[in-house]
Amino acid sequence: PAAHGYPSLTPADFNYGADEYDAEGNEEPKALPEGSETMPYIDESPTMSPQLSARGQESGDGVSPTPTDGLGTGGERDAGKGLEMRKLVLSGFLASEEIYINQLEALLLPMKPLKATATTSQPVLTLQQIETIFYKIQDIYEIHKEFYDSLCPKVQQWDSNVTMGHLFQKLASQLGVYKAFVDNYKIALETAEKCSQSNYQFQKISEELKVKGPKDSKESHTSVTMEALLYKPIDRVTRSTLVLHDLLKHTPADHPDYPLLQDALRISQNFLSSINEDIDPRRTAVTTPKGETRQLIKDGFLVELSEGSRKLRHVFLFTDVLLCAKLKKTAVGKHQQYDCKWYVPLADLVFPSPEESEHCPQVHVIPDHELEDMKMKISAIKSEVQKEKANKGQSRAIERLKKKMFENEFWLLLNSPAIPFRIHNRNGKSYLFLLSSDYERSEWREAIQKLQKKDLQAFVLSSVELQVLTGSCFKLRTVHNIPVTSNKDDDESPGLYGFLHVIVHSAKGFKQSANLYCTLEVDSFGYFVSKAKTRVFRDTTEPQWNEEFEIELEGSQSLRILCYEKCYDKTKLNKDNNEIVDKIMGKGQIQLDPQAVQTKNWHMDVIEMNGIKVEFSMKFTSRDMSLKRTPSKKQTGVFGVKISVVTKRERSKVPYIVRQCIEEVEKRGIEEVGIYRISGVATDIQALKAVFDANNKDILVMLSDMDINAIAGTLKLYFRELPEPLLTDRLYPAFMEGIALSDPAAKENCMMHLLRSLPDPNLITFLFLLEHLKRVAEKEPINKMSLHNLATVFGPTLLRPSEGESKVHLTLASDIWSHDVMAQVQVLLYYLQHPPISFTELKRNTLYFSTDV
Repeated sequence: PAAHGYPSLTPADFNYGADEYDAEGNEEPKALPEGSETMPYIDESPTMSPQLSARGQESGDGVSPTPTDGLGTGGERDAGKGLEMRKLVLSGFLASEEIYINQLEALLLPMKPLKATATTSQPVLTLQQIETIFYKIQDIYEIHKEFYDSLCPKVQQWDSNVTMGHLFQKLASQLGVYKAFVDNYKIALETAEKCSQSNYQFQKISEELKVKGPKDSKESHTSVTMEALLYKPIDRVTRSTLVLHDLLKHTPADHPDYPLLQDALRISQNFLSSINEDIDPRRTAVTTPKGETRQLIKDGFLVELSEGSRKLRHVFLFTDVLLCAKLKKTAVGKHQQYDCKWYVPLADLVFPSPEESEHCPQVHVIPDHELEDMKMKISAIKSEVQKEKANKGQSRAIERLKKKMFENEFWLLLNSPAIPFRIHNRNGKSYLFLLSSDYERSEWREAIQKLQKKDLQAFVLSSVELQVLTGSCFKLRTVHNIPVTSNKDDDESPGLYGFLHVIVHSAKGFKQSANLYCTLEVDSFGYFVSKAKTRVFRDTTEPQWNEEFEIELEGSQSLRILCYEKCYDKTKLNKDNNEIVDKIMGKGQIQLDPQAVQTKNWHMDVIEMNGIKVEFSMKFTSRDMSLKRTPSKKQTGVFGVKISVVTKRERSKVPYIVRQCIEEVEKRGIEEVGIYRISGVATDIQALKAVFDANNKDILVMLSDMDINAIAGTLKLYFRELPEPLLTDRLYPAFMEGIALSDPAAKENCMMHLLRSLPDPNLITFLFLLEHLKRVAEKEPINKMSLHNLATVFGPTLLRPSEGESKVHLTLASDIWSHDVMAQVQVLLYYLQHPPISFTELKRNTLYFSTDV
């Protein structure tokens, strides 16, 4: 989008089809007609061919001329196939042309009776008003009707030699009539608006115009407002080059139509560039009290906490007012509308400081494990969709899965944000949004503060002004879809799945010394979350952090870095632990380009943010790579060495590294928030790894000084780098089958039998770790780590098979991952939730807990 977030739409954003029939009217909340009501700005050089929406297709999967069809593509362009594509292009275009003609007809329908009453003693409208509102519609209708009537028989009695270039040439030459329509459009709209406010009869007529459905559609009529219909010619003319691009693409150069279509395209493009200046996306929504135009500066979806429950809102920031709206549910074919929930003039808007917000409602935070569960579910549904597509499954089944995925993603979007963003109106009321990203919170805050620097006046909007302002939101909005992945097109990049290693080196450009730290955010599941945080570098203008982080990516496309000044002022520290009181010194983001990132080497980069430069390096490991367990070449150490070798060498039952790390975590990390979930600094973990591998006598000193998250990370790394998982490759398939049993007694018997089948060092170590993790979870109220959280962290580490299993090549690393990981988490959770298991009992009892099986 352009600087102010005005839409700059390329033809790729459009279907040619009229949008009434498929884009609206699905029950899914996402049914917002893309691009249909925005003032488009035309890019005259389409890079890709838009989708053709064939008539009446509910599923929205129109005939898309993608190269995979092998139709008319490059080297092997078979003229016959190219011509076949022309027929597809034309029939799709004809279907939308029919809908367009029906829409124009519906507009013209009330014109005759209105003209008839204009000369009577009780006119509904004056002749002048009728002339203004319906200006040029009749001419446009006749041009398209003639074009349609000539083209239709040619497509119906199709043969490859058919020519229709002259029809398109003629249509292009008549586009001039649209220039007059566009020039008059704004006045036509204002006149219609005024007339319907002052005349009830006209209001009734203009609210529900009946548009005939296509000949072979189930629907005989749909009701559409006059405002929506008056916009159709603008929408249509901006699409006039699209079909020509597609036709040319699939017309052999030696075909008699080729030069005619080229000519038509040239005329259309020249015409469009001449009116592009007139179709200005900056259509203003009423004026400010000072008579300046009120422009939309920023808009987006935010979660509002309203009367204790979370609601998804679309928030619009205009030049002098913040407006919070929700999309109204509308019937098929109805013009989509926003409903204003509240607005605050920027002159009255203040951000309460944390201490002022103490009496604000406490935010109910959804436990992490529920969010993690939901992510697992979504990943599993994604895999199913991929499988269905690969097996050419029914589009019904795929649609059903997508709907389910949308509901789950919507739930996640609503329930995961926890960072409070408070808005207060000086005249009394406060509002609370919840965001998942401090970056976005500061973007909103900065945008508002920038506008507040101007001399703003307070005001109250009349109900009509509010209606017009809210009405304009639909046309002006720049964010059309709720940010969930199910709204993405299939050809959009799915983002990266795997691990991003980031080293935050240093920063410079600070004016005075301060206590500084950085946080890293990435987007997953459509929204941004904070994933890592450097330590605070005290009292400096040039912090040198040099810390490495491993960040798991789940469909991520961007990395954000925020730089903060730490606040140590006790009075400002808020009781609400999600309230971030530290001051953002700068922030910036970069796109994670799959090509650039996927190299074996580190890639150094700098993000500049209002005068501050942060240096960092990153490299990416895809999930397939990070799944590998590689045995260590040196057998003298402990990492990457079989557990039986280590315990034999140490003459111990549980490896020394496991005992020491667990002891240290229980001594001083058991109340640490997010213990085992928050990644330690990678350089610290590598240092500990080296010390344990060398069996250095300074281990204990080093452990007692080391950050506890690094110790927790070292323990996880040890299990992750075992050449074979702790619960062994041999038993992996059996664990997968056991956990899937539904009869509790059978499951109990099977799961205990499997433990009994483990080699002694593996079993004793596993039971030792199990008891430790249960003790960690007992402190959940403090450390926020439930059994489920711990199972999510450790399950794959203890179970993920070494090579054999992970050789399975699936299309997406995320497919194999999600399904297996869910089962691995369930296995560990089963044992964590089980009453204490003792080694001797287990060995003695062939039938554990002799349950009635």
